Amino acid sequence: MIIEPRMRGFICLTAHPKGCEQNVKNQIEYVKSKGKIDGAKRVLVVGASTGFGLASRITSAFGCDAATIGVFFEKPATEGKTATPGWYNSAAFEQEAHKAGLYAKSINGDAFSKEIKQQTIDMIKADLGQIDLLIYSLASPVRMHPETGVLHRSTLKPIGSTFTNKTVDFHTGNVTQVSIEPASQEDIDNTVVVMGGEDWAMWIDALKSENLLADGASTIAYSYIGPAVTEAVYRKGTIGRAKDHLEATAFTITDKLKEVNGKAYVSVNKALVTQASSAIPVIPLYISLLYKIMKAEGIHEGCIEQIQRLYSQRLYTGSAVATDESGRIRIDDWEMRDDVQAQVADLWTKATTESLPEIGDLAGYKQDFLNLFGFGFDGVDYNADANEMVNVESIK
Repeated sequence: MIIEPRMRGFICLTAHPKGCEQNVKNQIEYVKSKGKIDGAKRVLVVGASTGFGLASRITSAFGCDAATIGVFFEKPATEGKTATPGWYNSAAFEQEAHKAGLYAKSINGDAFSKEIKQQTIDMIKADLGQIDLLIYSLASPVRMHPETGVLHRSTLKPIGSTFTNKTVDFHTGNVTQVSIEPASQEDIDNTVVVMGGEDWAMWIDALKSENLLADGASTIAYSYIGPAVTEAVYRKGTIGRAKDHLEATAFTITDKLKEVNGKAYVSVNKALVTQASSAIPVIPLYISLLYKIMKAEGIHEGCIEQIQRLYSQRLYTGSAVATDESGRIRIDDWEMRDDVQAQVADLWTKATTESLPEIGDLAGYKQDFLNLFGFGFDGVDYNADANEMVNVESIK
């Protein structure tokens, strides 16, 4: 079938298998071009199919020569209907890893559930014995709690008062005002349950109880802080409460890992185009201004550049991992530079529908968004018939 991008709001309903494959190959080539990293050799990535999770799996495998198990929740294709991009990404990753002689297996299902945790435990026992690193990179709007059976939904809302600011529809380029009503306590609680650190700790408990964490094992979860302009709706809103919980959980997990000489970290990463961030009011406008500045300064990074730098310059340097006063790894350091943020703040006041094409990088934003779904890559013939029915080798 000829596969074209089909949009509905902030979602693309189609994904291109060859484009997703090219995306994965490009990231692999980038990691290989940066040289080997003396890092973990047996890695579990929870949330392994897109974004920072996929970049972590690629960096582990092709930077550190690690065996990897990836856990994700993606839809395979049916005749005439494409799979989700994460499915095609994972299929391409496994294919390339196996070609390179690397162990790579995947598990598709709800990572919050006891069943998927057990499946993962069984696979580690059978194939790897133990793991050296757990990357926790889940991004889900809902969570069925494994103990209570209650379905919790996260919300993106400010706390205390209505938030009003500029946003952009990145499809049309229209800059408008958006207002978001404040969260209830129930909204806050539900968002913390979905996006906080409870499930991360549950993964550690499950692996530790089965003696699957090697001596010196570490674990990393990803977070975001961001600038003042997004603070009310992000870091000081419902998602921020969940991130606070996630970051506090790192200390709890570190205590649990003392007996295996392990440690838990939260890495604060930069703002990037993802399916989740595209739906957050204010963020697309902020990112389009940020990209313009960071590209001009020569310090722009995508997911793979961020994670390769995290591994090579923070985690596996041969010395202690540098953290901020709150114990977090800061790989958002270039985004949050004073000069960069001062320029963003200045451009923010000037951003209108008319000025944005000149002062922002909306074209780069759109390109990155299409790339998430396998569209817009050089070397892919999008006019050719594509086979949507692609298998992930290790998933039967």
